[in-house]
Amino acid sequence: MIITIRNTANSEHRAQLMALLCRITGSQRPITTTQMRGREVVAIDSALVDPEAHSLLRSLNAVEQIHSLNTPYQLASRAFQPENTSITIGATNACTPVIIGGPHADPVIMAGPCAVENREQLITTAQAVKRAGAHVLRGGAFKPRTSPYQFQGLGVEGLHLLAEAREITGLPVITEVMEPGMVETVAQHADVLQIGTRNAQNFPLLLAAGRNSKQLPVLLKRGLSSTLSEWLLAAEYILAAGNPNVILCERGIRSYDPQTRNVLDLTCVPLLQELTHLPIVVDPSHSTGRRELVPIMSRASIAAQAQGLIIEVHPDPDTALCDGKQSITPEQLTKIIRETSLIANMIREEISVA
Repeated sequence: MIITIRNTANSEHRAQLMALLCRITGSQRPITTTQMRGREVVAIDSALVDPEAHSLLRSLNAVEQIHSLNTPYQLASRAFQPENTSITIGATNACTPVIIGGPHADPVIMAGPCAVENREQLITTAQAVKRAGAHVLRGGAFKPRTSPYQFQGLGVEGLHLLAEAREITGLPVITEVMEPGMVETVAQHADVLQIGTRNAQNFPLLLAAGRNSKQLPVLLKRGLSSTLSEWLLAAEYILAAGNPNVILCERGIRSYDPQTRNVLDLTCVPLLQELTHLPIVVDPSHSTGRRELVPIMSRASIAAQAQGLIIEVHPDPDTALCDGKQSITPEQLTKIIRETSLIANMIREEISVA
């Protein structure tokens, strides 16, 4: 159940609504609202609302409308919001803002090293991906690694370097946050918070990202074995915590075949576009684990009408401290951006003619 709050509701009327919602849900914490479609809304579990409570809700001055949806993910559902969500990246820092999602938006290319290794490596890569035509700089300051002995990133020092790279290039920055207590620190340096596949169902982290004080967009990667419903419910945690700016990222799901790192499920792109209004991007680097597959799967992703790509780029992939086998060169990125732009334009023209 989603409740739309009247714009004219005063503090007393709002307090009455919140008190009733706390009583209905049994929540000991203040109820969080979210700004969506230009209106303030709040979602609760309809199973908790009996007929008497439903009548009470409808009678309150603060309540404009009640939506009853037959889906577990409510705020993320296209049944609630038919039009695509448009998200601005980089609006709060001194960089060139980028729009992802919404009507007629061009695919957004996020590119950069898997991990921030040192200043020279990052600045060189950032300048190269800018020249190639990328829109957002990606780079890991904190790196979750399967082995505790592998390079874990530079931590806060890496965040400072990413902020410096943004200042030099004008590119907004996306980087991963791994724990709830670090959300605000990362948000002070980044333009998009990334939640990786290993944390896709880390619910305290999802809530903290949703509550980040700057309301930065959150890119949520699909879990290693997540169903689409599980993925969308993870996004719902962020939305319900008060942040409407969620980007979904398909990065492959685990399989039994070791020839590729994961299985890139491009079927999910058009299917998700039926289920949700949130923007969808694809990560061809982590999904394949092989740099020779990245260009063709990038083209395939845009052909499937993904609204962006996030690609690992390194000036010398063979010497990368993290995921060198799936990293491409800046020259390869230039070609990918040119090819995917042609595909996106062709699809847009075909749709407009139809």
